[in-house]
Amino acid sequence: MDYRPDTKFIHGGTREEPYHGSLSTPIFQTSTFTFPDAEEGALRFSGEKGGYIYSRLSNPTVKVFEEKVAVAEGAEMGLAFASGMAAISAVFTSLTSTGDHMICSNGIYGCTFGLLKLLKEKYQISHDFCDMRNEQQLRSMIQPNTKCLFIESPANPTMKLIDLARTADIAHEYGIKVVVDNTFSSPYLQQPLRLGCDIVVHSATKYLSGHGDVIGGVVAGSRSYIQELAQTAQKDYGGIMAPMDAWLLIRGMKTLPIRMDRHSSNAVNIVEKLKQHPRVEKVNYPTDKDHPDSSFAHKQMSQGGGVLSFQLKGDKGDAQQLMNQLKLVRIAVSLGDAETLIQHPATMTHSLIPAEDREAMDINDSLLRLSVGLEAWQDIWFDLLQALEGCAHKR
Repeated sequence: MDYRPDTKFIHGGTREEPYHGSLSTPIFQTSTFTFPDAEEGALRFSGEKGGYIYSRLSNPTVKVFEEKVAVAEGAEMGLAFASGMAAISAVFTSLTSTGDHMICSNGIYGCTFGLLKLLKEKYQISHDFCDMRNEQQLRSMIQPNTKCLFIESPANPTMKLIDLARTADIAHEYGIKVVVDNTFSSPYLQQPLRLGCDIVVHSATKYLSGHGDVIGGVVAGSRSYIQELAQTAQKDYGGIMAPMDAWLLIRGMKTLPIRMDRHSSNAVNIVEKLKQHPRVEKVNYPTDKDHPDSSFAHKQMSQGGGVLSFQLKGDKGDAQQLMNQLKLVRIAVSLGDAETLIQHPATMTHSLIPAEDREAMDINDSLLRLSVGLEAWQDIWFDLLQALEGCAHKR
């Protein structure tokens, strides 16, 4: 039966029969698995027979998490990693070889930027940043050796959006794979594979977990691609997820729809308040009517999500002063937690990016990123308001 999304997040990927009827997926905290005889071991290693061998290759608890993500994203298969960056690294290296080229959307995460720099310096895998909303610019950047389009939509931290369906159509004209970092939306709000994209990656640390107690990543896509990724980049690089982390993520995903509804509704209320405050220059939120890409948001996202960014009238000192005035909102670089978190991209998550490149991505010194939590939105706003007013008095 094709259940509704809320039901799928609870029941998708679960297998009760092998676990003695346990409602909660057991944690298989084991490094290796025994074989009943030598012949069985040989059959499993040859791939002639299914079964577990070694937890770096596959683990029952981790497998359930992978299946849940695949169901949520509408993918044939999922593959878990030790972190979001482990997942992105595996995808990049699986799609490219020395001398190849990638095109990336503007405004990507700082560590992804660092990985691209490393791939260029060490392995001559080049990249260009592109405003993929501009079809002419995108087509002009495609080269014969372009193997991958990498997209953040919404982008971190500017919340810029890309028309995923249209971009995928263009890429496929040239035989290029499209990879989407879907961390900010979660599969509850956006499913890039259903829009024609090829591969989805997540920092599972964020909304899939939802509780700030896990580091993890996951990739979803076609069965053939994921199986190849498992047998190469994951097996040989070894960036695997631990069973306990997978168990926490399984638990977190069961409440993802409820949490995302609250994150999104809270964010909408905060956006409206911030837009009215005289110390705020600009607010970036995907579904806001003043967002230049809101038409994309309404086409490919069911809600705007829990992350927004806003630009103060001022400089880096003003932004830091506001952060230091906050009492309820915590200063931290993650997102998707129950707690509301704020950070300063220019000196934190995107500090690795040279200032000139940051400015080109519209990440300036007065920009702040807010991950709106699950608290009462009125309490979140009261804390932001007192900080805004407190900074105004100190100017």
